Amino acid sequence: MQSRADYKEGLNKLKELVFYKILELVGRVFIIVRYHEDVRIGRRGFLPEEREKGIVLVFNKNMNFTWHDWGIEARLVFGSSTEHCLIPVEHIIGVYSPELNTQFLSLYEEEGKRIEVKEEEKEKVMGEDKVIKVDFKKKS
Repeated sequence: MQSRADYKEGLNKLKELVFYKILELVGRVFIIVRYHEDVRIGRRGFLPEEREKGIVLVFNKNMNFTWHDWGIEARLVFGSSTEHCLIPVEHIIGVYSPELNTQFLSLYEEEGKRIEVKEEEKEKVMGEDKVIKVDFKKKS
């Protein structure tokens, strides 16, 4: 039986794999980051709405960023300001691509509790035009 630490490590590696595979296929990838005091978005920080709903960040092949064991370190541009960002991988709750009509959500918490996210909350976080709905029950 695997421990919670094993699950956490496995999920973190899976997020990284999905991130890089999407980046390789289409050249850009979106991530959804939940608010946590360990996440650093430079001097900007999280706006009040982002504290409640999370923030969507876009990465492309031309950007200079590093994926460490603990998460992503990057210099991201917000308007006209460049911010040094530190994003622990456990606070990345989604990796997606509108071009591929694909999303990976990881709502697992370290304590073993699952975060419940209602469909309408996902739409608020990602924007209605970015929500990809999949009916896994429907057969082709």
